[in-house]
Amino acid sequence: MEIPRQLPNTITIVRILCAPVFLWLLLADGGADGALRWWAAALFIVAIATDGIDGYLARKHHIVTDLGKLLDPIADKVLTGFAFIGLSILGELPWWVTIVVLIREIGITVYRFMVVSDHVLAAAWMGKLKTLAQGVALSLALLPLWTLVGEWIFWVNGVTMTIAVVLTIASGIDYIVSEVRAAREKRTSS
Repeated sequence: MEIPRQLPNTITIVRILCAPVFLWLLLADGGADGALRWWAAALFIVAIATDGIDGYLARKHHIVTDLGKLLDPIADKVLTGFAFIGLSILGELPWWVTIVVLIREIGITVYRFMVVSDHVLAAAWMGKLKTLAQGVALSLALLPLWTLVGEWIFWVNGVTMTIAVVLTIASGIDYIVSEVRAAREKRTSS
């Protein structure tokens, strides 16, 4: 079955557009454990799940584009960045965690734009693992599961968020090291 060539990039753009709607749903009632919180969490989970779908479709149907390689990680960063910020605004996540994550995410994104004329910096395996860990940690933090299973879920949230933050830092270091090596190899081969 043939799919429209622009479908993966359209899915990615929709993920970006979902981010402000998600943030509004999360903050509209002050983060209360009611219906808006559940809707915010559901929208986040559906939107972050599309990360795998757009990439899968693009690879399966051989319609991977440079625009998609550039937009896909940006969409992830916008969505997860809004989630980190929203949780910090609500006082559910320390601001230092959000700041560390945003510095890494914005730094890599700015670097991507700086080198786009030279080469497209596609997501590496560690960056994909980081996004998965962030998606799981943020989903658990956003869902008001404590209303269903009790407060022990906060411990689980803390563990998953710690893993996500460690992977965020490690993947940032991995990008820097990879780019420095590639630049060194390029200079020596010239």
